[in-house]
Amino acid sequence: MTGVLPPAATPDEIEIDLFLEALNRRYHYDFRSYSRNSLMRRAEVARDRLNCRTISELQGRLLREPDVLHEVIDAMTVQVSDLFRDPSYYRALRDEVVAHLHTFPSLKVWVPGCANGEELYSLAILFAEEGLLERTMFYATEINRRALAKASSGVYDISRIPGFTANYQAAGGKSSLSDYYTAAYRGAAFQRELRARTLFSEHDLATDQVFAEVHLVSCRNVMIYFDETLQNRVVGLFAQSLVRGGFLGLGAHETLRFSVHGDAFSAFNERERIWRRTNSTELPDA
Repeated sequence: MTGVLPPAATPDEIEIDLFLEALNRRYHYDFRSYSRNSLMRRAEVARDRLNCRTISELQGRLLREPDVLHEVIDAMTVQVSDLFRDPSYYRALRDEVVAHLHTFPSLKVWVPGCANGEELYSLAILFAEEGLLERTMFYATEINRRALAKASSGVYDISRIPGFTANYQAAGGKSSLSDYYTAAYRGAAFQRELRARTLFSEHDLATDQVFAEVHLVSCRNVMIYFDETLQNRVVGLFAQSLVRGGFLGLGAHETLRFSVHGDAFSAFNERERIWRRTNSTELPDA
């Protein structure tokens, strides 16, 4: 009696598998554990931007034309964010987490998947207003080099400032957002002081390891693009990185409820997706 064969892969599935394999083997960007539906959409965006008829044609150009890599990575990564996005999250940090952070003599904060830097500057402004900025080291990491350069510049289109300002006020801002940037031409440049203690660095959550012991990890709306295996790996990295009693903030649709490393955390404000590293002496294996 013969077993039932699995359904044959479709041409589209084979193309995306080969494309991801090529991207990993040629340039060491590993998207193979990202959500498959999201990957298909983003690969199609890359295909269209580079005027390719198929993903296979895009793969060929990627292998033989290194200059197209940045366009591909731009398409494959999501850079949508906002200053003080989901204001209630930042209000919870201000009202409930800051008091605990004040008990540490110095602080390290990791912002993985920092995109264009909006989350970083939100935290830096909050920390400045709460008297924590001068004793905090920030690590802003991202796999997209162009986005990382944008984040390190701290310059945003002036048209975004009204939205930024509304979010800042809703998040409990203690001043005027205009105190933190200078407007010129069509851009708003945020103060150098907000990023003076920030290390901007490439880091891939899919392949890289822990690089520092930190007191807060704020990684919002990143894990929703990962499959379950990669989500578990990333939560393990965060658990390894956080000090005992450190905090983890996730996005509005992300949770630790089903993670194999969930026992390393206790819910602190689950409504705002904030967890705290437990005092367990056993670290998970990421």
